[in-house]
Amino acid sequence: MEKTKLELIVGVFVLIGIVCLGYLSIKLGKLELVGGNVYEVVAQFNSASGLKPGSAVEIAGVEVGRVRGIVLKDDRASVTLAVHDNVKLYSDTIASIKTRGIIGEKFLALSPGGGGDALKSGDTIRDTESGLDLEELVSQYVHGKVN
Repeated sequence: MEKTKLELIVGVFVLIGIVCLGYLSIKLGKLELVGGNVYEVVAQFNSASGLKPGSAVEIAGVEVGRVRGIVLKDDRASVTLAVHDNVKLYSDTIASIKTRGIIGEKFLALSPGGGGDALKSGDTIRDTESGLDLEELVSQYVHGKVN
């Protein structure tokens, strides 16, 4: 009887540990089990080099969403953004690919406008700025093509 009770207690602790590990994996990985309260907008860039699905979308240094996907469309990178519902973007919003530090990770910075119509799910951000490609700049410098 005592052996069965001990096995039951150990089993409960193992089950609690697995549930806690799963919870931490979801929270630390910033995964969403359900769609969440987000809407999707699209931004097209000449180059989305270094940007990956799951990269942060920020306004004034505050994370307001994530990059959902990146596909090639008409020789341009079409980036789908999942932005939280409580953040309002307007038609004059500017999307820029930025880098944390000199060789840090890439993220997408939004500069929200104040005018124009509010963007709805599926709309496109028209004003974009591609990220600075450090390798291309070094290559131009080495080959003497810097203006």
